[in-house]
Amino acid sequence: MAPDTLTPPAPPRPVPTEPLPVLYQDRHVVIVNKPAGLPVHAGPRGGLCVEDWFPLLSRRADGPWLVHRLDADTAGCLAIALRKQPLVAMQQAFANHTARKTYWAIVRNGPKEETGRIDLPLVRENTPTGWHMRPDPKSAGGGKNAATTLWRVLGRSRDLCWLELTLLSGRTHQARVHCAAMGWPIVGDSLYGTADARGLHLLAQGLSLPLEPAITVTAPPPPPMQAALRACGWEPSEP
Repeated sequence: MAPDTLTPPAPPRPVPTEPLPVLYQDRHVVIVNKPAGLPVHAGPRGGLCVEDWFPLLSRRADGPWLVHRLDADTAGCLAIALRKQPLVAMQQAFANHTARKTYWAIVRNGPKEETGRIDLPLVRENTPTGWHMRPDPKSAGGGKNAATTLWRVLGRSRDLCWLELTLLSGRTHQARVHCAAMGWPIVGDSLYGTADARGLHLLAQGLSLPLEPAITVTAPPPPPMQAALRACGWEPSEP
C-alpha cells in the first residue's frame, strides 16, 4: 500500500496594514479606488490582493464579493458587494449593460476623429511564457467573444491623446487590446505596447450602478498618470 501523502497547508494570507481608499460605501456596497499594481485575486507570486481586505469590510459569514474585476495594472473604481441581493442586482446590471464603466486612457498617436466605436471580438491565446488576449475578426457575429468599446477624445498633446473609453462588454484586457489594435497603444502597456516606468496609463475613472438609489462615483487620476493628462489639457479641478 502506498504511504499516505500530506498536503502542506497553504501559507497564511498577508494582512493589510493600510485601508483601501473608499469612494462610496453603504450597507450594501463599497466602491474602492484600487491602486495600480494591486491584483483583485491572490496570485502565485503572493503579496496582497483586494480580497485580503474583505475581513475588514464585513464580519458576516457570507461575503463580501467582487462585483466585477480590474486588471492588476489598472487603477480606479472597483465595486464590492456586502450583501448577496445587491451582488445579484449589480451583476445583472453589468450583464444587461445598464451599469456603466468609463475609463480614461493616455494613448500614443491617437485617432484623427473625435469619437468612434470599436467592434472587435477578442480571444485568449496561451503561449509557452503565459497568455494574452488577441483580436479575432473572424469570429462570426462575435458571439461570446464579442467586444465593443466607445471612445471619445478629451484632449491631445503633440504625441499623446487622452481618451474616454466606455466598454459595452467586459472582456479581459478589452480597452488595452482595442486601443493597441487601432494603432493607439496605451502608454505603459508592457503587454500590448511599450513599458513605461510610470506604469499603465489606464484609469477606471467612472462607475454608475442602477440601484435604489442610483450610485455614480469617479476616481481621481493616480499621480504617475497626471503629467501626461496635464500635457493633454487636463486640469486637476476636473472630476
